[in-house]
Amino acid sequence: MAILRGLFWFVLFIVLTFCFVVLFEYGLADFANGARKEYARVKFFLEKQTEKIVKPKKNR
Repeated sequence: MAILRGLFWFVLFIVLTFCFVVLFEYGLADFANGARKEYARVKFFLEKQTEKIVKPKKNR
């Protein structure tokens, strides 16, 4: 049960951090568009990082 509680708090922390970043950069007036842009940036970053793991460099 403690693992579930810890996981819940970790996910909540990530979500609230994401919302804080969007509010800080885009403000309340453009929150929805800012959230879409930040989500796209995070998604692109994660794809690039996992691409490096999946495709190791060839040694020549």
